[in-house]
Amino acid sequence: MRESAGRERREKLKQFLTNWQAVIGLILVIGFFVSAIFAHWLAPYDPNAMDIPARLSGPTLTHLAGTDQLGRDTFSRIMFGGQVALKIAAIGVSVSLTVGLILGMFSGFGPRWLDHLLLLIFDTVRAFPTIVLALATVALTGPSLGVVLTIVIVTSIPSYARVARTATLALRNTDFIVAERSLGAGFARILLHHVMPNVVGPLLILAAMDVPVVVTVEAGLSFIGLGVLPPTASWGTILNEGSFLFRLVRRAEASMPCTRSVSLSARAVSSALWAKADPAKAPYCGPFSGFWPGMPKSRMERSFLRIATC
Repeated sequence: MRESAGRERREKLKQFLTNWQAVIGLILVIGFFVSAIFAHWLAPYDPNAMDIPARLSGPTLTHLAGTDQLGRDTFSRIMFGGQVALKIAAIGVSVSLTVGLILGMFSGFGPRWLDHLLLLIFDTVRAFPTIVLALATVALTGPSLGVVLTIVIVTSIPSYARVARTATLALRNTDFIVAERSLGAGFARILLHHVMPNVVGPLLILAAMDVPVVVTVEAGLSFIGLGVLPPTASWGTILNEGSFLFRLVRRAEASMPCTRSVSLSARAVSSALWAKADPAKAPYCGPFSGFWPGMPKSRMERSFLRIATC
């Protein structure tokens, strides 16, 4: 039995390693985490240090991704911007998963009136687009990192709760749950010891798929001025500053390094997840397809540049 399980694991590992898209995606994901966590030690410059004589310089050996309009090193700012994106993704996804799991189990295992009430709340929250909710929140509180986190958590909870509710409803009348009830097990014991271990698996997969979505949402909100504010380094603020220069001087270098960072981080996770889910049907969406130089070929990059030049 153990030999067959070990053989199956080795075959899956071999299948994963032979898929070059999955390997490249995994390497980029690891690189994203390492560069974000250790940005203070790996970044060549302080993200807010200005070098006015070298302002708006192109990629050189001194500044690998060039400098912005204030002479700040773009490569260092991208690394520290990844730190903000990772913080929002980690906190937002973990809190959304935890709250959604609890609410979903209560909805699926609780009384019918509680199920209808929670479903009404979930549908109400999902009825508001993220940008509209962000505009309303910023009008009341002002833009900040906490606003971005709150918006990400509030808009993500219904997705996790609905998945948890569906899985809980499927387990509610199974034999082992009925047996636990007949033995006198309480509501909390059934949820914690029997329902939650069988529900958390799909939620973890959904959380892994939500990480690039949250990173993109943070960059988008910061890009339109509803998230992280300057001079804090954020991928969205870097794109916003680059878009201003792009309109003035029509230089793609102004915003392209950060645009490629957002695109690569999202596409790397997507490639790894596609290969893990079904390697045979994984589409050609490798992280290096359509790599710069040349005009941007990914949909995300074209969208960012379309907004920047309008």
